[in-house]
Amino acid sequence: MTMTVRAHPKRFAMITASYLFLIRDQKILLSRRYRTGYEDGKYSVPAGHVEDGETLTEAASREVGEEIGLSIRPRDFILVHVMHRKSTDIRTDFFFTAKQWSGTPVNREPGKCDDLRWFPLEHLPQTTIPYIRQAIEAYRKGKIYSEFGWAP
Repeated sequence: MTMTVRAHPKRFAMITASYLFLIRDQKILLSRRYRTGYEDGKYSVPAGHVEDGETLTEAASREVGEEIGLSIRPRDFILVHVMHRKSTDIRTDFFFTAKQWSGTPVNREPGKCDDLRWFPLEHLPQTTIPYIRQAIEAYRKGKIYSEFGWAP
């Protein structure tokens, strides 16, 4: 018996990012985007794209250090929400909290962020990026998965 092996066409690839919900006393740390070219003037959370060869938690650890100067070990992240999101492309976003961290949050990227402060989880700024707001609300409700930007 002869088997024919067919080459697979190039598989679809999604962009993946890791996010941190840094929570303290029922408040969440938000940063306002500044001169990035994406959602400037709106609030988000520390986040970044996963690079080749990184795990989701390694990416989160690296980004948190770069953006707000905290040290969080990959094993100290807790996955709290996953979002399948459609924008100009298709993405999968992984949202984490942290068991523990060392350091005090500080804006380490003043060229990309012009405000860093704590907001009550129940009273987010009106200018919170919509998909970030949805993810925070899902977290508050204990909902592990959501979709954003897809046609109803």
